[in-house]
Amino acid sequence: MKRFSLYMLGLLGAAQLLSSCAKDYLDEDPKSLYTPSTTLVDSLGFEAAMVGLQSVVREQYTASDRQGLLSTMQVGTDAAIPVLSAIEGIEVPYYNYTLMNSQDGGAAYYWSWAYRTINNANQIIAGTTTTASPALRQGYKDRISAEARFFRAYAYNLLATLYGGVPLVETPVTSPRIDFTRASLEQVNALIISDLTTAVANLPQVSSRAVSQQSRINRGAAQQLLGEVYLRTNQPALAQTQLQNVISGNQYRLITARYGVKSSQPGDYYSDMFVVGNQRRSQGNTELIWGIEQQLLVPGGETSAQQRRVWVPGYYNINGMLVADSLGGRGVGRLRLSDWVIYRLYRNLPNDMRNSRYNIRRRFYYNNPASANYGRRVVVTGSDTLRIAPHTTKWNQFNPNDVFGFGTIKDLTMMRLGETYLLLAEAQFKQGNTAGAATSINVLRTRAQAPLVTAADITLDFILDERARELIGEEQRRLTLLRTGTLIDRVTRLNPTFVTGLTTKNLLLPIPQAEIDLNTQGRLEQNPGY
Repeated sequence: MKRFSLYMLGLLGAAQLLSSCAKDYLDEDPKSLYTPSTTLVDSLGFEAAMVGLQSVVREQYTASDRQGLLSTMQVGTDAAIPVLSAIEGIEVPYYNYTLMNSQDGGAAYYWSWAYRTINNANQIIAGTTTTASPALRQGYKDRISAEARFFRAYAYNLLATLYGGVPLVETPVTSPRIDFTRASLEQVNALIISDLTTAVANLPQVSSRAVSQQSRINRGAAQQLLGEVYLRTNQPALAQTQLQNVISGNQYRLITARYGVKSSQPGDYYSDMFVVGNQRRSQGNTELIWGIEQQLLVPGGETSAQQRRVWVPGYYNINGMLVADSLGGRGVGRLRLSDWVIYRLYRNLPNDMRNSRYNIRRRFYYNNPASANYGRRVVVTGSDTLRIAPHTTKWNQFNPNDVFGFGTIKDLTMMRLGETYLLLAEAQFKQGNTAGAATSINVLRTRAQAPLVTAADITLDFILDERARELIGEEQRRLTLLRTGTLIDRVTRLNPTFVTGLTTKNLLLPIPQAEIDLNTQGRLEQNPGY
């Protein structure tokens, strides 16, 4: 697995491998220079650096060498269970918590990913004040720095949620360091809030001409993330202000009517948001706040198909079934929805659009014309029920030139307005305003054609249930339950059969042991219990 330690942030660790070579081998004779000091000068350099930063951010979801990575955020929660015949391995300690230790691959990957993101962001932030040409407009420098600060805050928010206090790195690391120490969680939160406050003040609205590409970070994304951070830090009034600003800014609008490339085919407007060709604002998705774009036949635009492999079942393993676009393409089904989601989440909600056959597929039909069962409903027993279980269709995607399904061209929906209402409801509930929370949730329920709720229905558990209905397959469920302090309770009540060994120590991941071992002149204390 590709690892990246704090020690290696300066990209100089390879020098150790050459220490026994002839000295003249190390003499530098560069034919050209491509460094931050020579490239972060004009807008072309900064734009190239931002493309690189966005590429690193995308790797949180598209790592090809650890295909079970995405499952770590779903299995071992209330929402999903592992399919033992399809696990990759990295996800095992996230439902069998007795195996979680300081050598854990998932914890090491997220740590590495976050600090790569942070160092890339730090290069851009520093460049706006140290290497940028005086001729570069101050407004542009403020905007590009604000965008980088958003990504730095995004990475630190993940670190704070998963590990607690972590080393703060606010300037580029250009040489090896072995003296890092953990900052307090309060210090980490302060940096996150400072970065996002600056981002909100300096980023343009999504409709502004300054947002030159659809995937670029806009003010609404910074406001939404800041609202979520305020919720995590128990500042619900401040969260409410940010989230209401997203809604009242009139930059986004919930999808409430059919649109796009499949609007004339059977479906509904909720499912339209997740169809390739419909996901971007320019394609009619007025709900999107932040999305990471992918594109067929564009260099760098196609990545390993981890989301589809995780969520879409391996139905083609059933005799009489063929890979098909209508069934979501070739998945592996490394996890399946929990029994709670399949059988209880939509109980008494028969008409909830989010549970329609276009959004959660529950029935399958033999589609191989050569099969004697062609056209009949698939009825499976035993282990095959895991291969063809009900699943969210949000990650359906098929390329006829890639039937095996290695690559994906489906965009990653990172933030949308549907979640804004749910975060707002949480902020209102935490302030005792259950009537306001009910009103916020009813906006989504009206869109989903589901029964409306009253103030008496509102609890944190109810809001988390509604998040599952609205955001299944989109949110990183583990982060949500850790942020709200509900992981143990909800797993114990809703998904106990497929989770073992979960204790309070698992509310934080272990600091990667390799980081501790390398950091010989500092002090990276391990989290309790590891």
